[in-house]
Amino acid sequence: MFKLLLASSLVFSCATALAATLTVEEQRLPAAAEAMPNVTSAFASDVSAFAQQWQELKSFERAQDVVYDYANQLWRNAKQRITTKKDYDDRALYWARLQSSKIIRATNPHFALSDAQRQSLLSTLERGSRGQYDLAYSQGTEKKILITGFDPFLLDEHIDQSNPSGVAALLLDGQVISHKGIRTEINTVMIPVRYKDFDEGLIEALLAPYYALNNVDMVVTISMGREHFDLERFPGKRRSVTAPDNANIVYGGTQTAPKISSLNGRPLPGAEFVEFSLPVAHMQKAQGPYEINDNHEVTTLEKTFKPSSLAELEGAIAVNGGGGGYLSNEISYRSIRLRNELNSDVPTGHIHTPRIAQFEPQTEAKIVAQIKAMLKQSLTAL
Repeated sequence: MFKLLLASSLVFSCATALAATLTVEEQRLPAAAEAMPNVTSAFASDVSAFAQQWQELKSFERAQDVVYDYANQLWRNAKQRITTKKDYDDRALYWARLQSSKIIRATNPHFALSDAQRQSLLSTLERGSRGQYDLAYSQGTEKKILITGFDPFLLDEHIDQSNPSGVAALLLDGQVISHKGIRTEINTVMIPVRYKDFDEGLIEALLAPYYALNNVDMVVTISMGREHFDLERFPGKRRSVTAPDNANIVYGGTQTAPKISSLNGRPLPGAEFVEFSLPVAHMQKAQGPYEINDNHEVTTLEKTFKPSSLAELEGAIAVNGGGGGYLSNEISYRSIRLRNELNSDVPTGHIHTPRIAQFEPQTEAKIVAQIKAMLKQSLTAL
C-alpha cells in the first residue's frame, strides 16, 4: 500500500511539475485535442518528426539549425495546407506551434541546455512559425504590401475559436495581386495575442526596418472585430479592457482607469491618439457582402464621440481608440506611432473584420475575398 501511495505521489508531483513548466497556452492542448482532434492532429507527422530530432540533438549549434528549419517549414506547410484544402482554418498552425514549443520547453535533448539557450530556441520557433523569417519580396512587383494577422483568442471561452485575420495572413502570404496594371506582392506575419510580447517591443522590432527605409508601400494590421469591416481611423494609446490575453494575463486597464502599456521596460511614448493613413476611399470601393466603415468613434475619459479630425482629440485621455482598448487597437496605435516617429510616409492602418462564431469557413472565405479586394482597390492610391 505504501509503495502504491508513493508511486501515485510521484506521478502527481511529475504532473504538477510539468504543468508548472508549460505555459498557459500549452496547458490548453489536452482540451483542444478533445474538442477538435482533426485540427490538433493536422501536423502530427511534422511534430512527431521534430520530437524525434529534438531528442537526438547533441549540441546547441545543431539545435539552432534544426529548430530554425523546422519553424520555417511549419509556416510553409501551414500555408500550403490552407491553400490546398481551402478549409479557411488557421487553427492547425496555432496548435501545432504549441505542441512544438511544449517539446522544447518540457523535454531535454542529449546535451546540457541552459535556460537562456532554451529560450532562444523557443524564440526561433515562434518567429519562424509566424512567418517572420519569410518576409522577403522576390517577385519584382511595382508595389509591396505587408499585412499582419492574429492568433485565435479568448480560448477559455471557445477552445475551437478561429480568427479571420489569421486565415487572411496564411492565404495571402506571397500572393501577387494586380489592379489596373499595377502589381503588388503581399507578405504577411502572424502576431501572438499576448501583452508581454507587445510590451517587449515585438511590433516595433518587426516594423521599424520597413518604416526606416520606406521599402514597402503599405502596412495593414488586421484583427477580428464587429459586424462589418471597420477601418479604424483614430487608434488610442491605452489599454482599457478586462479581457485576458492568451496567457490569461489581465493587464488591468478599465474604462474609467485606462493604462498605458510598456515598450522595453518604459511607458510607451506618443500622443493619446494617432490617425491612420490608409487610402480609405479607394478601399471602400471593394465589393463584397460587408460594409466597409471609416470608423471615427473613440472614447475619452470625458465622452464617446466621432471626431472629424485629430485636432478634436487634443488634450483628451484615450480610453478606447477606434479599435477598442485591447491588442487590436494597440497594434494599430503602435504601428502608426512608430511610422510617425521614423518620419515614414508608408500608408498604415488597421482593418477590423466581421466577427465569426468559433469557426465559420464559408464566412471566412467571404471575409478574406473582401480583404483582398480592398488591397487591390488601394493600389491606385499608393
